Amino acid sequence: MLKRLHHVAVICSDYARSRRFYVEVLGLRVLAENFRAGRDSWKLDLALPDGGQLELFSFPAPPPRPSYPEACGARHIAFAVDDVAACKAALERHGVPVQEVRVDEYTGRRFVFFSDPDGLPLELYETAASAPEV
Repeated sequence: MLKRLHHVAVICSDYARSRRFYVEVLGLRVLAENFRAGRDSWKLDLALPDGGQLELFSFPAPPPRPSYPEACGARHIAFAVDDVAACKAALERHGVPVQEVRVDEYTGRRFVFFSDPDGLPLELYETAASAPEV
C-alpha cells in the first residue's frame, strides 16, 4: 500500500531563520514558496535528493515543541548521508552545535544528532557502502 515517504511538514517560529537553515546550511533546493495571506503563513516546499520533500510552515505564535523530556509523537527526522563526520564538520563550520558521532549498536552505522533553529531534533545517518558494517 505505502510506497515511500512523500514529505515531512515542519512548523517554525522564525521563517527567515529556518529558511536560511534548511536552504543554506542543509542545502535543500526550493521547489515552491508561497505566502498564504488568509493564514498569515509562509509555506516553503523543499526537495530532498531522493525525491521526498520537506515542507516548512510559519504560523503566528506557534506553541513550542515539547522535546525534553520527549513527548509522544514524531521523535526526530533522519537524513541519509555518505559521511557523517564530513557532514558534522560542515554543520559546525556554520555554527550549528552537533552531538558526538555514535555508532548504531545493531547496524554498526555511524549517526549524529543536531537541532534545527527551533530545537527540532535532526539526525544524520551514514548509509554509504563504505560505512562500517557489523
